[in-house]
Amino acid sequence: MKNKILVILGLVLFILPSTVVAQVGDHRNDLSVGVNSGYILSNVGFSPSVRQSQHGGFTGGISMRYVCEKYFNMICSIYGELNYASLGWKEKILTGSDKPVINPNGLTEEYSRTINYIQLPFLAHLAWGREQKGFNFFFQAGPQLGLYLGESTSKNYDTPNLADDGTGRGNTIIAQESMPVENKLDYGIAAGLGVEYSHHSVGHFLLEARYYYGLGNIYGNSKKDYFGKSNYGNIVVKATYLFDIIKTN
Repeated sequence: MKNKILVILGLVLFILPSTVVAQVGDHRNDLSVGVNSGYILSNVGFSPSVRQSQHGGFTGGISMRYVCEKYFNMICSIYGELNYASLGWKEKILTGSDKPVINPNGLTEEYSRTINYIQLPFLAHLAWGREQKGFNFFFQAGPQLGLYLGESTSKNYDTPNLADDGTGRGNTIIAQESMPVENKLDYGIAAGLGVEYSHHSVGHFLLEARYYYGLGNIYGNSKKDYFGKSNYGNIVVKATYLFDIIKTN
């Protein structure tokens, strides 16, 4: 865990000099705030592995961007969000021959866990294109923290079908189905690509695809724990609207 924290701190130290204290280029002091909303596809990287499809959930919250410099054609900013996010995992329950598993009540077995967080990404935002009256393309990356709010489970059986006659599960790892989240703080690295349209009279409209890789685990990962790894992997597609509070250009 110590090494993971050092990775995040190192990334922050890399971001800040390039976005805040750079002294070349045209200085900016622009501040924008707004709202964002999007959709998250998530799963959990379990070890031992658990077969999954993507869990779908909502994310939304407030956004803030501080533009500090334009260096040639590159616009340098710091971007942050405070979001509510619905993560989790959805199991792909199949027999050893990749057929759906039927439980004793005659239904195809289904299981999903929804875990809700408050998320705080803090990103370096680099853009190329027009600042006003037009489009630009941007890349952003940085650390992200998640604070656990609660969780819920959806399943259509009481006891999983683990029969060894070919009708039961091919993957018999089921400990995660009865284990609540143990680690309430999630942390990792987020990076995204997007496009922005700006107009001085109406504000900024951003559309982005972002990936988040969790460096923490939702369960303990010591030698006495069941899972050696249980970290998030998320794909996020979101739209953001920002309006200017302070503008120097």
